[in-house]
Amino acid sequence: MTTPGNALIVGASRGLGLGLAGELLARGWHVVATSRDESDGLRRLASEAGPKLRTERVDIDAPAQIEALHGRLTGESFDLIFVVAGVSGDPAAAIHTMPVAEVTRIFVTNAVSPIRFAETFLDRLLPGGTLAFMTSVLGSVALNEAGGFDAYRASKAALNTLSRGFYARHKDTGLTLVSLHPGWVRTDMGGSAAPLDVPASVRGLVDVLEAERGKARHRYLDYQGQELPW
Repeated sequence: MTTPGNALIVGASRGLGLGLAGELLARGWHVVATSRDESDGLRRLASEAGPKLRTERVDIDAPAQIEALHGRLTGESFDLIFVVAGVSGDPAAAIHTMPVAEVTRIFVTNAVSPIRFAETFLDRLLPGGTLAFMTSVLGSVALNEAGGFDAYRASKAALNTLSRGFYARHKDTGLTLVSLHPGWVRTDMGGSAAPLDVPASVRGLVDVLEAERGKARHRYLDYQGQELPW
């Protein structure tokens, strides 16, 4: 186990984001956790965690709100910034049948907004710190042999591509960048048939993040630390 640090978890109102906040707190980290709307789960976690958890509100699709959060966190710095927020859309819809506005919404939230957030908050990442994006195995172009989940797959593939560009721009800072697949998890997005529960997934994710800490490289990994093909 590595030395606990300070973490910023973006998109922690429920599911994996909330679970990650709880797992990091249990390991001794101090956490700032954001949500777009009020979150009963975060409120309960904050009442249990006390001063180790600070909650904030931000919609990552709203640049003005990102800038406002950046201002509110003046003086804060982080060992880990993890952008979890994302949307799924209709998994059964072929992309040519989807309204353009819906495709745009999925791409902006899943691919563009995480990079915008990371660019804004890069100055708050401590030297040698870790930036993580929640992606998916469905974002692997090499593994897409079955099709389906068109907009979601393409948005996560776009996030993977943009994250590689982000790392190329900023690798001289010494940051570690990890694109993480959480497994198929029983959440509102993953559905009830998923084989993994949230605690198992987030334990694995945090283990991977702690193992990658300080490695100054970019990897695409699942929650068990397995390398995924781009």
